[in-house]
Amino acid sequence: MKRISMSLPKKLLNDFDEVLKDRGYNSRSKGIRDALQDYIVRYEWMNVMEGERIGILAVIYDHHYTGIMEDFTNLQHEFREYINGIMHIHLTEEYCLEVIVVKGDVKYIRELSEKIMRLKGVEHVKLTTTTTSEK
Repeated sequence: MKRISMSLPKKLLNDFDEVLKDRGYNSRSKGIRDALQDYIVRYEWMNVMEGERIGILAVIYDHHYTGIMEDFTNLQHEFREYINGIMHIHLTEEYCLEVIVVKGDVKYIRELSEKIMRLKGVEHVKLTTTTTSEK
């Protein structure tokens, strides 16, 4: 085992501790290991997808963060051929949710998702897709 240290916002740590308690974890370290493993599995799963996909990107962001609205809009324009629709919801005074309907080659959808994740002010991004082919 290797020991690491990390800094987390107090609310995130409190929320994580609540989840651990609800799930019956006795160790924060075990919970973090499981969360990291899940993150890696999801990343690997996203990278093996190929071809045409349809799905949604759910993005929660702090709309007060300097430059976030311009950066977010620029990305949406850059990937406009893969975006079929956008719904904007005001969650709180501070946070907004954008639900972006995407369709096209998964490599471009994945690229859009990862670029959004890297924007400062974005709190959460979740991509959910399925194949567009008939079965």
